[in-house]
Parts: sequence; C-alpha cells; structure tokens
Amino acid sequence: MSHSDVFIRLSVRTLLCGAISVYLLVFTHELAAQITDAPDWQSHAETRLKAIYDRGEFRAKNYRPTWLPDSSGFIIEEIDPKTKQATRFLHEASSGQKRAWPSDEKMPAPESERLSPAGTHRLVVRDKKLLSINQANQQEILLAAPAPDRFVAYRDPVWSPDGSRVLFIEADFTDVRQRSVLVPGDSSYPGVEKHRFARVGGPIEQLRVGVVNADGQQLVWLPIESPSEGIYLGQVEWAGNSQEILVEKFSRFRDQREFLLATTTEQIKTIFSESNEAWVESSQGKNSGLVWIQEGQAFVVITEKDGWRHAYRCSRDGNEVTLLTSGNYDLIDRAVIDEKRNWYYFYASPDDATQKYLYRVPLDGSGQLQRMTPPDQIGTHSYQFSPDATWAIHTYSTLDSPPTHELIEVEGHRVVSSLESHDDLRERMKLIGSRPAEFLKLDIGEGLVFDAWMLKPRDFDPSKKYPLFIYVYGEPHLQTVLNEWGAAQIDFHRVVADLGYIVVSIDNRGTPAPKGAAWRRTVFGCLGLLSTEEQEAGLKALAKGHPFIDTSRVGIWGWSGGGSNTLNALFRKPDSYHVGIAVVPKPQPHLYNAWFQEIFMRTREVNPDGYQKAAAINYADGLKGKLLIITGSGETNTHIQIIEGLVDRLIALGKPFDYMVYPNRDHGLREGDGTQVHVRMLILRYLMQNLPAGPRPATHP
Repeated sequence: MSHSDVFIRLSVRTLLCGAISVYLLVFTHELAAQITDAPDWQSHAETRLKAIYDRGEFRAKNYRPTWLPDSSGFIIEEIDPKTKQATRFLHEASSGQKRAWPSDEKMPAPESERLSPAGTHRLVVRDKKLLSINQANQQEILLAAPAPDRFVAYRDPVWSPDGSRVLFIEADFTDVRQRSVLVPGDSSYPGVEKHRFARVGGPIEQLRVGVVNADGQQLVWLPIESPSEGIYLGQVEWAGNSQEILVEKFSRFRDQREFLLATTTEQIKTIFSESNEAWVESSQGKNSGLVWIQEGQAFVVITEKDGWRHAYRCSRDGNEVTLLTSGNYDLIDRAVIDEKRNWYYFYASPDDATQKYLYRVPLDGSGQLQRMTPPDQIGTHSYQFSPDATWAIHTYSTLDSPPTHELIEVEGHRVVSSLESHDDLRERMKLIGSRPAEFLKLDIGEGLVFDAWMLKPRDFDPSKKYPLFIYVYGEPHLQTVLNEWGAAQIDFHRVVADLGYIVVSIDNRGTPAPKGAAWRRTVFGCLGLLSTEEQEAGLKALAKGHPFIDTSRVGIWGWSGGGSNTLNALFRKPDSYHVGIAVVPKPQPHLYNAWFQEIFMRTREVNPDGYQKAAAINYADGLKGKLLIITGSGETNTHIQIIEGLVDRLIALGKPFDYMVYPNRDHGLREGDGTQVHVRMLILRYLMQNLPAGPRPATHP
C-alpha cells in the first residue's frame, strides 16, 4: 500500500446533510525514513517559515500617515530612537523636519459620515434597527426598522449635508437560503448555526434605498427598478447637496451599470449607463463609483467601453463626455484629482503589466499622458496624497526589494525627505541568500505573450535539470506575477526554491492584468478551461527556453481559484503535471457564491455547458499523479461540502489521493497557533516525498 492510500478518517454525523469528514494524513515508514535520513531540511525550512508567518520578520511596516487638513504636514506613529517607545511625530511637508506631536494636542479627526454635520447626533445600527443617538443625552430616535418576519440589515447610513435627512441602504436577506454550520464548543455536542448563503442561481438579498427625516418621520423609498432576480448597488451617496442622491446600480450579472440621480421627491434620471455582453465590472471593483468635480457640475467615471480601462469626464447631466486617458493602455487604479492645477492622477503601466507607476493627464482632456514616477525606479509604486495634492508619501518596492517610503513634492517628484527604508528587511534578505526573482516573457504563439517570474535554488547549476513547482491562480480576481514586495506568497516560494526546485508563476489570459478588456474577458462563460490550456502552453514555452527544467518532475499548487486550476491541471493534463496540491479549491462552481461566480459564468440555467466544462469534478477520472487537497472545516468561502463532493467522486473512481482538513479554519487557514506554518510544512513534505528535490544530470532520462 502506498502512502496515498493510508489515512485515518473520522466522520461526525450532524444535523447537516451528509457528514463532515476529517482526514489526518499518516505518512508511511517510507516517508519517515526519508525524513530521518535528511532531517536538516525540515528544521531549516520550519525555522524560516516561523520567521515569515509567526514573527512576521519579512513583513513590511504599514506606513499610514494622517495628513493635516491644510496639507502643511502629516502625523504618524513611529518608534522614538531615544525612548524606544511608540510616539506620534509631525513631519512638516515643506522642510521634511519632524518633531514630536504634543501628547495633549488632539489628532485631526477623520470625517465620519455617521456623525451629523453639527456633531450633535450619531447614526448607529443596533438590533437590526437604524438609530440616531443624541450625543449629549444618548436619547435614541428610530429611523428605520424591519417588519418582524423579515431578516434585514441596514448599510452605509449617511447624513445629508444640511443634517436634515439620512440616506441608507436596506438589504433584505429573508429569501436567501440558510446553510447549517457547526459551532466549536462541546466536543460531544457541537452547536449548529444558520448562515445566509446566496448560491449560484439562488435568491440574493433584495436591496432598496431609503431616505428619512432626521426626526424619524417621512421615510421614503426611492423608486429604483429592480427585476425579480435582484440587483447590486455600488456607490450610494448624497450628490453634493441635500436634495439629490447618486445611486450606482448593477444588474445581477454585472453586465449592466447605471448611475442614477434621484431627488427626495422620488424623481429619477440616468446620467451614465453602459452594458457589456461579459461584464462591466469585475470582482475587484476597479471601475466602481464616480468622483464629483467642479462643485458637482461634472464627474469622472471609469469604464472599459472602448476596450481599455479609461477615465472619462462627464457633465452632471451626462450629456457631455470627454475621454481623459486616451491610448491603448489600461488605467490600473485611481490616484487623486487636483482640480486647482487641472490634473487627473492615476496608476498605469503601459509597457509591463507586472509594474505600477503614477501618471497624470490634464483634467479638461486637453493634453498628453505624463509619467510622474522616475523612469529608473522599475517596480511598483503607490502614493498617499496630501488633501491639496501638493505633497505625497511615495512608496516603492519590487519583488526582491522591501518598500521605501519618502516624502515628495508631487510636481517634479522632488524628494523632500526619506521616511523609511526597511533596512532590517534588506539585511534579512542578504542573510538568507536566496537568488533574486527573474521576470520572464513566455511567447506561446499566435501573438500571446505571458508574464512569469522564476526562482532558482541558491546553488543552481545550469548544466543540470531541476524539478519545477508552479504556483497558479489563473482566475479573474488577481494576478500572481507582480513586481511588488510580498506578492504571490514569494517568501514561502523562496523556501521552496532553496530546497532544490525551480519555482515559477504564470499569468494566463483572464487574470486582471492591465492588458486590455479583451485579455480579461476571454474567459467569460467558463473559468478553468482556457486557463488550463494556457498554463500548459506556458509550461511548454518555459521548458523550451530553459533546458535546466526537468519536465518529468512538474508539480503545481494554488489557493482558492488556484486550487481549482491545480485540480484541472492534474485531471485534464495528467501527462504534463505529476504532483498537485490544491488548497481550498472549488471543484463544483455551481455551488459557489452567486456574487462572484455569476459575473464570469452567469448561472447553470443560462450557461449549462460552461458550468459542465468548468467543474473539475467532471474530469476527476483523468487523475494519474499525486494529489493533496487541503481545506478547513470552518470554510465560509469554498465550503467543505463543495470539496467533499470531489472527495466522494475520487473514492468512487478508486483514485488514490490525500486529503487534509484543518478543524474550524476558514478560507485563509490562519486560525489557531501554528496553523500557517503547519500548512506550508505539509505542502513541503508532500512535495519532497512525491517530487524529489535537487538537480539531476542533464542526461538523466
């Protein structure tokens, strides 16, 4: 019997349909002997993993300043080099000088939409009721409450500018089905909770927008059309005055979007709308919302209607539209608008999708694109702007270089002072001695070029052949190939590489790379099919250009959507992949949540073929290699039942595989002491056993 056939199964029957099964991997004497023969790799790897996950020694500090309202400087908490105590310091913007912020002086208070403009009342949601509480005497005013038989939540309450009314969203979950979840407690008699869960094709929450007077009288529901299948709402706010309300409305499938301008007298008009046969907004939310300019007489909106993610300036009535960011490139994200100087700032990287830089264009649409980030700083950049956009905290990092933070004057990108360089992280990087990551362009033919990064072992010898371990995500929610500190679990992957593996990650089409709308929408209708084909094509292109890769020793792993693509790789391409580790995958996408999955695949009722082809469970009979599935019994994302359907299928097919369930852990597998290290050590042990590390002579068969 092989190690893959050996496990202990504990089944606990509960009020749930079926059973929750926990599998504890039991490694055979063969593995134990292997570990005994080479004990150093485990202790060394575990030491590094504890430094990464338990102590956070490679985690950059969060640098989050509070700018003064007049933009003259910012306040931030730092360690005082003299007292070694956390101390607030004021940094003056013009000079860069800093001094301790007086302990008896109040910090600038951020604006709170829940505090009335006069500061006399605060909005609170409690016991499923929306209340206004008098700050002086704590007297409560009831603004909204659900009917006794409805399960309702109130979201995003906000005062009108004059304080006379309150705007809010009501979400009614009454018709959303509930799923039973075990609650940790008594080991013999665990409790059971009911959680609302909107599954693909099922009922979703019903949304409506309400306006009520500050005294709780005259509650009005805006007459926003909502079909029976439901809608989603994005930006909902007062439109610069106390009479008009802006509502961003999405269709359930996110293939239509409207910005509505409503009045408190229930009049509604559309000021911007768009539709797309795939989607107008993805799960990342990069296009959502608009920004008012010219005291509310115009606004800037993000859309991909011309094939690229661009910014448009529109008049308040929507009749005048001006393209601001013209050209064949994507806006990666918004930055800031400087109305006084007529600039629209944003992030982009027209020449390399793995990087991010600051650009600007004239706000009136009259000029050309200007790059603000220095051309010699290749990598990823972000900026935290002063209120008047004169100054900014500039942060710069790469995959191998920790962030540096500096105070700059935006015009000319003049450095005023250096704030933080993370020298401690740089020293730790030198001590571990890992090779720097290499960024690659993989040409798979037909005009398709994929971004990838590669890590090599410390003692790499190009004359020999090494096993390959691929980290995959491959779905529309994120990229793995980014030139940014901490991206793509890179610290863990350095540990893997130094054990004797080539570690690679590839971004196929359908990932949210800034390569145009067509690149991102190619996967519409079926997640998993195209990514599997293109990941294999990327593997072949990689091996063709790098003869030190041993294509007889190829492993692949991924988390969430990457776990799904790992299953697809092993099931559909068994001759190309020999070992797979799928962490919290979703092998049955029709059981996933409606909010995410329906953007990209609609429902099984309208897209049965897409769901059949996307489901890894339907291709489980193709498994030949070694497979480890990892999940948590407390999953609230890819529920354990989604995974156990595949487990039962593999059992029915007689396929050997391994399965590890972490009790009561959620999607990130972080809960509980030592969990993050344990998960990675499990992955390393499985990899070392089934995909032997280290080089072989190039002539090895």
